[in-house]
Amino acid sequence: MIIKKEIESLLPIKDLDNLYIVADFDRTLTDENSQSSWAVMCHSKYVPKSYSEDRQTLYNFYRPIEIDETINSEQKMIAMKEWYEKHISLFIKYQLTEDTFEQAAADSNIMSFRPGAIKFINFLYEHQIPLIIISAGVGNFIETFLKQNNCYYDNIYICSNTVIFKNGIAHGVGQNVIHSLNKNEISLPSHILEKLKNRNKVILLGDQISDLKMVNKNTDRQIISVGLFTPEYDINNLINNFDIVCEQNDDYNDLKELLF
Repeated sequence: MIIKKEIESLLPIKDLDNLYIVADFDRTLTDENSQSSWAVMCHSKYVPKSYSEDRQTLYNFYRPIEIDETINSEQKMIAMKEWYEKHISLFIKYQLTEDTFEQAAADSNIMSFRPGAIKFINFLYEHQIPLIIISAGVGNFIETFLKQNNCYYDNIYICSNTVIFKNGIAHGVGQNVIHSLNKNEISLPSHILEKLKNRNKVILLGDQISDLKMVNKNTDRQIISVGLFTPEYDINNLINNFDIVCEQNDDYNDLKELLF
């Protein structure tokens, strides 16, 4: 684990009543080999093969753009918005039902937590530390995954692309589309802000540079950013931008011991 010298004096964190966590989900709370929550449906036996093929075509085109660090942010923003909107339109095109979403989530085995992540989440619940998950994934599947692992607690708040249904058929998402590059534009609902208003310490968890946008640095809050290694990305970018970097063999047990 790599720690910047300037934050060593802030650790371990003792004043837990003043703390909250903001975390990405895919490959941050889930392990680096997990597929994203967007992939749940295409691996399901409940959708037509043509849906999976269409989804894969989008992935093959847009995913290289997302991870290419030589492409400027403006171009990436346009591409990510296109990708997410086109994928959501597939849910509508194929008239995927609410039952299909529930069945696909129940059967999915393409996601697993990083080692120690469940214990970390349990610790946050025991101390009633709010955990805000800001994800460019599919909120329906994130919620189900947490429930399947018996760790969907009342201190957890999910801001993600939650699919809504009209007459039981996918109709779109319940808010503006969240993709990997626009997390700085996410406005937390008032009931979440109410939980955070007296807390001035934040731990940010992410696996790519764009996750740093989840928290506005221009505030009087004390922010500690943690980057978690994923093979797709250059670890040097994490080292240059995050306060703490969990390397390939580090897990959430190590991180919990360091932070608390």
